[in-house]
Amino acid sequence: MRTPSSSLVVLVVFGGDIVALARGFSLLPPRQTVAHPRGGGRRAVLDFAIIARGGGGGGGGGVGGGRLVPTPGSSSMTMSSVEEGVTMTTSSSSSSSSSSSSSPSDFISASNWDLLSDRGRAALSRLIGHDATYQSQVHVYGNWPERGTEDEGKMSLAEQIADLDESYPGGLPAYLTKAKRLLLESSLGSNPFEDYEAYVPDGESLSYYDTSIDDGDYDAGRMTFAMAEEIGLRGIGNTAFVLVAGGLGERLGYSGIKLGLETNLLTNKCYLEVYCKYILAMQRMARERLRADGGSDEAIMAVKIPLAIMTSDDTDPLTRKLLRDNDNFGFEDGQITIVKQDKVAALINVDASLSMKDRWKIETKPHGHGDVHHLLYKSGLIEKWSRENDDDDDDDDGGKEGHKVNHVIFLQDTNALVINSILPTLGVSIAKGFHMNSICIPRLAGEAAGAIARLEHKTDPEKSLVINVEYNQLDPLLSSQGDRKGDVPDPKTGYSPFPGNANNIVIEMDAYAKTLGGEDQGVVVEFVNPKYKDDRARTEFKKPTRLECMMQDIPKLFQKEMGSEARIGFTMFDRWFTFSPAKNSLAAGVEDVKKGGKAPGTMSSAESDKYIQNQRKLKYAGVDIHITTEDELVSVAGIPVTPGPRVILCPGFAITQREIMDKIDEGNRISKRSSLVLEGEGLRVKNLDLDGALVIRTGHDCDVTVDGLVVRNKGYEIVEVGEGEDVPEEVAIRGYTMKKHEVMEIIINEPGKYHIGPDGEIKRV
Repeated sequence: MRTPSSSLVVLVVFGGDIVALARGFSLLPPRQTVAHPRGGGRRAVLDFAIIARGGGGGGGGGVGGGRLVPTPGSSSMTMSSVEEGVTMTTSSSSSSSSSSSSSPSDFISASNWDLLSDRGRAALSRLIGHDATYQSQVHVYGNWPERGTEDEGKMSLAEQIADLDESYPGGLPAYLTKAKRLLLESSLGSNPFEDYEAYVPDGESLSYYDTSIDDGDYDAGRMTFAMAEEIGLRGIGNTAFVLVAGGLGERLGYSGIKLGLETNLLTNKCYLEVYCKYILAMQRMARERLRADGGSDEAIMAVKIPLAIMTSDDTDPLTRKLLRDNDNFGFEDGQITIVKQDKVAALINVDASLSMKDRWKIETKPHGHGDVHHLLYKSGLIEKWSRENDDDDDDDDGGKEGHKVNHVIFLQDTNALVINSILPTLGVSIAKGFHMNSICIPRLAGEAAGAIARLEHKTDPEKSLVINVEYNQLDPLLSSQGDRKGDVPDPKTGYSPFPGNANNIVIEMDAYAKTLGGEDQGVVVEFVNPKYKDDRARTEFKKPTRLECMMQDIPKLFQKEMGSEARIGFTMFDRWFTFSPAKNSLAAGVEDVKKGGKAPGTMSSAESDKYIQNQRKLKYAGVDIHITTEDELVSVAGIPVTPGPRVILCPGFAITQREIMDKIDEGNRISKRSSLVLEGEGLRVKNLDLDGALVIRTGHDCDVTVDGLVVRNKGYEIVEVGEGEDVPEEVAIRGYTMKKHEVMEIIINEPGKYHIGPDGEIKRV
């Protein structure tokens, strides 16, 4: 078998000056180097042509765009840069065999080739052909033992290469080509935002408590929470939901899927059930509105909000089992679609050499939640939802109203609070005509959280866009413009003027379908984040890396397909209302608290914040209830949590501000030590006097009024897990259990009208 050729000659240009002529690749020592364009005494490795902006050999800036393309009629390769107007040609030496003419037979014997399936041979052939110029993957396909030795490994490797080739748009060669470019840019420390200036984008800030504007039209120029929620209600029946759930709970100290974690210990309902029940409650309200507007029975029952769940190899079987074991949590057959993302190949150096777990297995890693867009396109869901829109233009009696999908709503897996902000965010999207709307929270200046910014291109307005900018990129960007103060707070608010990204978005369907129908097919712009062994050489990694993508980077495709026509904005809410993700282990959360952190991001803090959110909602509705303040939090297993009251308002009870106001009447009092669960769309409560634990659950078509009920019992108690105590991991991740001493539980499922008085006796009216 042939060895890699060292004959490829590469011309390297920095800032228009020829600084080196490199011969050979990293597979053959020694590597040629020149002064790194970013300075600092570092050296840049010359594996292929580099074009950098800036004047002089050593003072360049970022890397210019370029690509290797065949020169017609010759064995040369040309790298061209439109921006720089520089063309470089690399040609193979005539004294040795040209690496660009490599064929599979140069490396793999005919007998080994015959072992492989058709798809395996095709994919491997493409890889070898792609690698003819770079020869970064010879360790994958070179030096195979003769047939009869490790044949199963050879066949398995070829099948894996075929899988990787089929799962990525453009195949494995496209993936490796992107990786080479991005790894080079990372190695050179290029700044992706050097041609932009950042400004605060168009958006809306909503407060749950805002009553400064009377209910009415949006013509006032700004919206109240109630107005936005009401507009959202009008459009919720024409939505589809997408739940991004590709991860296990390992970071939390939990071996199962995060969607299976209990959101709270009062109801023990998992995240997936909470999301499903909220969507079904929205569906119910959409049907009620359509009924009130005179819609036909057919139109009313046609309102079925679809849910798509993105899983991974790790989570797919457990997600399907969770749905199966719980009858889809109330969804009808066919209403939930699961799309599974594939992993991508891991890489070991700046040459984008594939990382091998062993001789016959390529190491793979998750690609990121940005896969969701391509998967929705590839699965046909986007076409299906778009076609239903096209078919529904004729609305004689609203007969097909329920089929329309006007907006797609994206949720992440373990932030139960965010579901409250869906309706008002949708309302803002409708009112302002946003093609994409990011749910945001106030962000502290310098906080390790991304921010939504409007990036204005310095020379080409068509390249401007509104997008998430990570915190480590925002400060350098702001430090290079305006007053050059960087990521500093607004003196009026104390927060950064740039809203913090909560990574949940609402997208308008037509614009989304148009964007995904473009040449990228929903593959968002990727990035690499390698950890270098040597930060001066920046060529080898501490551990394998891969291309990654993020769901919130879809605006780059909007900008590409729609240019300046794309309308992208944000809707910001108070943190208590919409943001408390469970993402960290108990130990990590405790360490964060010790360092002065206020948001440990544990299961216990997420549960506590849910109780406090509902304290606030009931207080706003007129209930005599104490709202836990920051200095009143008590430490349980090292995490500050509310001492009570603990309140869960199930989605089957109320999901909007107006519903809560209508169903919680005057005269209610709840003590600080109490626990309360309310569920049932026909449930109304007034003059409740609660000191203990109370659970009321009512079924569909049950009209139940609670009036004057007095509850006195031992209630529930949080009990911290003892050090070294052997408990299930779902308990260990919280550090406590809930001891349910005594509770009054009222459950009514038979349709009818009921009254519950002071003694708790159920009387049918």
